[in-house]
Amino acid sequence: MAQATELDPDWIVQRLQRPAPMSTPFVELRDSPLLKAPLRIAGEYRRPDTATLVREVRVPYREVTTITAGSGTTPGQARIQRGASTRTVSMARVPQLAALQASFGAMLSGDAARIRQHYAMQASGTRQDWRLLLTPTDKGVAAHVRDITLYGRGAELRCIETRPAQGNETQRTLLAGTAQTAGDVQDSTRLTALCRQGR
Repeated sequence: MAQATELDPDWIVQRLQRPAPMSTPFVELRDSPLLKAPLRIAGEYRRPDTATLVREVRVPYREVTTITAGSGTTPGQARIQRGASTRTVSMARVPQLAALQASFGAMLSGDAARIRQHYAMQASGTRQDWRLLLTPTDKGVAAHVRDITLYGRGAELRCIETRPAQGNETQRTLLAGTAQTAGDVQDSTRLTALCRQGR
């Protein structure tokens, strides 16, 4: 299993590069002790340009979050639209969100050095079936996120599993082909298997 232990995180990040504009469907599962079953959210991620990330939720409600990166001394902002209501938050007030957005942008740009500004990276598996563990080194992110695990095959990122710093409410986001495979699947065990195995 030499290949599994020697898999280079930079190789994965380079393969995940997706020039803007791009879009991908997603299915997200949110665990909560207040719910009998995980909340299932479906929609689309869009990156119309290198400075903007759009997360559009279509089911079970409609919400559009637009995150715009800052420039120079000007902080970015997050605009959240839900129905007729629109709320705008400066990224300076949520540094952990700014770091997450920067890291996501760095991943889509294939910029491993930028990701390392906020996370330690550890890869495992093979190039045909890999995992990339991101552990926050940024204090703002670490206060909210314990770690993030990316699952993929070759150049396809199929799922992101995020564990919060507090509690056990793991969030799973199925992407691209895996999200399409999920279809109308509601069973959390099956969806978790899709996330981790892609089938």
